[in-house]
Amino acid sequence: MGTGDEVVEIDSLEKGLLTESRGGESGEESESNEDRVLYTASFEEMEENFVKYQTARWVVFSLLLMLAWGIGLFMLLYLPVRRYILRKDIRSRKLYLTPNAIVYKVTKPVAFPCFGVLKKEKHVLLPSVADVIIEQGYLQSLFGVYSLRIENVGVRRPASDDVQIQGIGNPSAFKKAVLARLSYMRSEFGSRRVSTIEDIPTLRIGHPASPWMSPSKSLKHDLLPHSGSLMLLQKLEEVGNSVKRVQTLIGEQHSQSLETIG
Repeated sequence: MGTGDEVVEIDSLEKGLLTESRGGESGEESESNEDRVLYTASFEEMEENFVKYQTARWVVFSLLLMLAWGIGLFMLLYLPVRRYILRKDIRSRKLYLTPNAIVYKVTKPVAFPCFGVLKKEKHVLLPSVADVIIEQGYLQSLFGVYSLRIENVGVRRPASDDVQIQGIGNPSAFKKAVLARLSYMRSEFGSRRVSTIEDIPTLRIGHPASPWMSPSKSLKHDLLPHSGSLMLLQKLEEVGNSVKRVQTLIGEQHSQSLETIG
């Protein structure tokens, strides 16, 4: 529980990675790209349903604890403060999609509002997003409340690290926006990779040998610019002629031996 004016909780690791991913761009372009919002989710229309849902949960837990240890009585007395915190919470929520990340911001009072507020800012890099899952439990369905869970790629991070947001209005539209952006980024990356592979042959210095050229012609083409290449070619030709003559002599001797045996 924070005791200062503001308690700030920021996922510094993902935010730092997000900054590094834009390091190659110029300062002005990076700033404008970060500020550009592709889609903004809304929470206003779900405020009443969200508060009612959380209130119902709080009352159920209070009654159960009242039967067990009597602590539920204090929870019921705390209910007005709880509802005040919930309204401040959902009114301050901001969830939007940028070209590189999903950004979630919330500012809400702590358990005792006189001790300040809690600020939370979450940046989820789009390349690390595996899927966006929409969930709704039994009690949520009674109040029309949905939960949005952003699933991470890989197995290094536990499922508890997934970003879970309740009370979002029209979660299907936000999911479609995220998946469309992911599809665009992957197709763009694939096209860049193909173009890079196609540009590799152009990096060779000089004129490349034709794929239909024989190895001997290619060898001659590569050796001509060097000093003494003509002499080397002549020696290679002499060696080749000598090998042919030896093969011819061996063939004649073999045929003569066959005739003698016959």
